[in-house]
Amino acid sequence: MQDVLTCIREKCTIDTAGYRLHQNAERYLKPIGEMQRLFRNYPDALRQTQIIAEACQFSLDTLQYVYPEEFTSEGRTPQEELTLLTWEGARNHFGESIPEKTVAAIQHELRFIEQMNYASYFLTVHDLVRFARQQNILCQGRGSAANSTVCYCLGITSVNPTKIDLLFERFLSAARNEPPDIDVDFEHERREEVIQYVYQKYGRDRAAIVATVTQERQKGAIRDVGKAMGLSIDTVSKLSGFLGEFTVDGIERERLIEQGFNPDDRRLRQVLYLTQQLMGFPRQLGQHTGGFVITQGKLSDLCPILNARMENRTCIEWNKDDIDALGFLKIDVLALGMLTCIRKAFDLAREQYGLDLTLANIPEDDPAVYDMICRADTIGVFQIESRAQMAMLPRLKPRCFYDLVIEVAIVRPGPIQGDMVHPYLRRRDGLEPVEYPSKELEEILGKTKGVPLFQEQAMKISIVAAGFSPTEADELRRSMATFKSKGMVAGFGEKLINGMLKNGYTRDFAERIFRQLEGFGSYGFPESHAASFALLVYVSSWIKCYYPDVFACALLNSMPMGFYQPAQIVIDARKHGVEVRPVDVNASEWDNTLEVTDGKYRALRLGFRQVKGLREEDMHLLAAGRKEGYTRIDELHAAGVPPAALEKLARANGFRPLGLLRRQALWELSRTDPPIGLFIGKPAAEPAEEKVNLPRMSAGEHVLEDYAATSLSLEAHPVSFVREKLQQLRITSTAQLLDGKDGDYVKVAGLVLVRQRPGTASGVVFITIEDETGIANLVVFRALFDQYRKPILQSRLLMVEGKLQREGEVIHVVVRKCYNLNQLFRGLVDMDVFDKGRNFR
Repeated sequence: MQDVLTCIREKCTIDTAGYRLHQNAERYLKPIGEMQRLFRNYPDALRQTQIIAEACQFSLDTLQYVYPEEFTSEGRTPQEELTLLTWEGARNHFGESIPEKTVAAIQHELRFIEQMNYASYFLTVHDLVRFARQQNILCQGRGSAANSTVCYCLGITSVNPTKIDLLFERFLSAARNEPPDIDVDFEHERREEVIQYVYQKYGRDRAAIVATVTQERQKGAIRDVGKAMGLSIDTVSKLSGFLGEFTVDGIERERLIEQGFNPDDRRLRQVLYLTQQLMGFPRQLGQHTGGFVITQGKLSDLCPILNARMENRTCIEWNKDDIDALGFLKIDVLALGMLTCIRKAFDLAREQYGLDLTLANIPEDDPAVYDMICRADTIGVFQIESRAQMAMLPRLKPRCFYDLVIEVAIVRPGPIQGDMVHPYLRRRDGLEPVEYPSKELEEILGKTKGVPLFQEQAMKISIVAAGFSPTEADELRRSMATFKSKGMVAGFGEKLINGMLKNGYTRDFAERIFRQLEGFGSYGFPESHAASFALLVYVSSWIKCYYPDVFACALLNSMPMGFYQPAQIVIDARKHGVEVRPVDVNASEWDNTLEVTDGKYRALRLGFRQVKGLREEDMHLLAAGRKEGYTRIDELHAAGVPPAALEKLARANGFRPLGLLRRQALWELSRTDPPIGLFIGKPAAEPAEEKVNLPRMSAGEHVLEDYAATSLSLEAHPVSFVREKLQQLRITSTAQLLDGKDGDYVKVAGLVLVRQRPGTASGVVFITIEDETGIANLVVFRALFDQYRKPILQSRLLMVEGKLQREGEVIHVVVRKCYNLNQLFRGLVDMDVFDKGRNFR
């Protein structure tokens, strides 16, 4: 293993490593007896090590962390400054007559912040938010910050905690005696501006990003070991692509043989054995996604600072857990793609419709928005666009903001594994009585029908029903707070159950509650996080509901993000009545844009960013030089657009306004050299050669080229060209599934969009396929997946047989058989163009 790690570090193979490997096996920490034997003739050497060790008295406890005093105005202290800003924000939110409940919450929180001396921390976060808003960067505080009315008044979060009754003690508590943790999300495209502002304000000797340690996972481990052991790139890729979970005995012989490997090959067996050993090893020291440590004095006096690989970034060697143990405060400057999308949508709404939208002024509790959500019409919407969320929406039927909070939290590993989802839904639908064994638990679980869905509820149950101390409850919370702590909840089982028995609860109830909380060991969602996310869910849903043109345009301009490719976003926009126009050298900009039409919505003009391989700076040259519009290709040459960019535009069929379809445009480009020297800017002479009649491209060829150039087509869907063949095989369209009954045996086919195998699904694979009529969701159980592994993983056009499973508006196909129908496209397209199946989560 040491030799393999050396090869990984040195980027060589075991056969070529030579003297880079250690010459013997003595490089390890030896037991005392072995050290005494080795140095039996030099006893002073061992005694000297003890002298040196005893002289080293340094302890991490001696490090004194001091948070920087924030700049204030007019001689105010940080606490006075925070108080002033908080009440100013309260008046901006509520007017001069601030509700009594809010006044009491602000006073309580300000007293506690003063007691804990955290005013400077709040002022730092407020300053970052202030800077972002000055630069028109959308941001949103989330997580525990949503519990704080002070954060709401300061504009750090847009969630009013008094409206959904979140507890400030979940955010800050004297009993836990831990620093506050405020996460602020910024637009992912502009977050770097905020990061550099922190460096500029505090200096690189006082501010740095926290480190992270990544571990070897299965695919990375097999790649690293395979390369070190001298396997070819193709072999390594094939191994990493088909391996499932490693078992104690390694990989089954049959699966290796099925993929063309010799299971008795000694080197292959070594690779698999070493891979199992390597999994879980630390792989590299990286930087946190945005967690900053800031100090009053020099940070370099406390820990080493190093240059990150990214330009203009520095970080420390300690990770999040290290600084938590040392009591260092961390400022989280995080990135969120949906904020980029929403900000761009706000800008488009202002330009096109004269609307001045913000996160705070979107009309609340709009029935039309909730109708759309209940129909699971949520492609592109934040958090509720996944297959699992879309299946849950028609069952949960959200009708208010708190329903969205529950929706965000309930489709998570914790509630699913803890068997909380079905009891909640049955109680919500009146199919099961809502019962509370005590008045105390009714107060805790009343909002969630007696089922614990959030971390905060788990903490309260442990204190009220099981007699946990606040410290023990916080330890329980921490065990539910991260995937890394999986399994730690079980350690609280005996104390929780015995405590509930002691307080008069039945053993059946106590064990059921513990099983539900144990599910949180695979990640339980905090109510405060869910509330912050629910706000963005509602805002993105509102925009999609009333301005689908704006939403689709902003979403495409913010890619990559979410579950869906541009093709699905465009198809969804057209279903909502939005006209989509193709890439055009005389009309398109780099970004997708909106154009005025006679219809209800603006038309969506595809931008040059949708064309693969184009550079933004080249397209800015094109836009700057077109003036009244290009009429000849040589004018684009004269504008300085590189020939390679023009070829990509031709393949995207962008020269239609010049009267040139893609094949004609490519021909013209091939026989027209760009002007050089004195001839730059001069109109080219008419070519002397005769006009060539090029063969016409078929509709299928056009669609192929559209997908190759832009990953989508406005002409037709690829499956439409083989629909006649599919009908001959008695394969129904995805739209016809809506007319089926529960239990019907069906055959359906489509392009594979997504394959997912969640860790909570016991090996079940969920597949989403698409044809020209819509999308279908498939369920493949583990045994069937093992049987049909090859067609499932290798099909671009997948056909399945199975039973229709229908529960209200939720429709799935439970698969019984799978077939690879890629051959139907032969002669029409190269199937690699339609390979959307790479996203196997």
